[in-house]
Amino acid sequence: MKVVIVTGLSGAGKTQTIDCLEDMGFYCIENMPPALIKSFIALSSSGNGIDRAAFTVDVRGGELFADLSDALREMRVDGIEYKIIFLEASDNTLIKRYSETRRPHPLADGGPALNGIRKEREMLQMLRNDADHVIDTSNLKTAQLWTEIKHIMDDGESENSFIINIMSFGYKKGIPTGGELVFDMRFIPNPYYVKSLRKLTGNNKKIQDFVLKHQVTQNFLDKAMDMIEMLIPFYIKEGKYNLAVCIGCTGGHHRSVAVANELNRRLTEKGRRTTLEHRDIKK
Repeated sequence: MKVVIVTGLSGAGKTQTIDCLEDMGFYCIENMPPALIKSFIALSSSGNGIDRAAFTVDVRGGELFADLSDALREMRVDGIEYKIIFLEASDNTLIKRYSETRRPHPLADGGPALNGIRKEREMLQMLRNDADHVIDTSNLKTAQLWTEIKHIMDDGESENSFIINIMSFGYKKGIPTGGELVFDMRFIPNPYYVKSLRKLTGNNKKIQDFVLKHQVTQNFLDKAMDMIEMLIPFYIKEGKYNLAVCIGCTGGHHRSVAVANELNRRLTEKGRRTTLEHRDIKK
């Protein structure tokens, strides 16, 4: 029996993921108490025609969520194979989604959504580390998320399902959480000190030309590409199909944006699947 556990941050796309799995023929149950998952699998194995099942589990289950570790351990002992899909998104994206829906975050206790998001990240960190697939939905539309899920379920052992999440950021606003590779672009000459370029961003061709014309930038990009390509098979071997690459500079407007754009271009040119986010470009 094929079993999938869907979990992650509230607002990151668990409902859309379970909808996709349901369309793929999975028997889906939302917010199943973890202690009952094993019993359901045993019941389904008795010949009722269910050969694939998906369950969503999140912190809204309260004390029941704490039973998840025990339930997963028992499943491993009994030889029940399962995959964990973990959904996440950037703080800004989640805040925007809660603002648009006008719904409170389940852990915010009536306060700002960011408080609940940070608390939930901390509670879920160990589960995220154990996940087979981590999907950052910050820049994914529903159709793109469905494509991700189908890639995972149809060809989970192939490099074709591996996705590289690229984020530019400014050190003034702090280093992003969850980045496996974090690169500092402050060694590149800064276009901020060129008066005619100061108000532009790394999405502008003038900034891109300025940043990319330096040999040190080209050398970095070549080395970064080599490192990423080298790491991908090892991540897959460990059951991970997601790599977060964070590119930083002082403010997150110029150098990091231009380099992130170029890294994204090179990776997609090689056929790699990517997402791209400029966290601080408007700040």
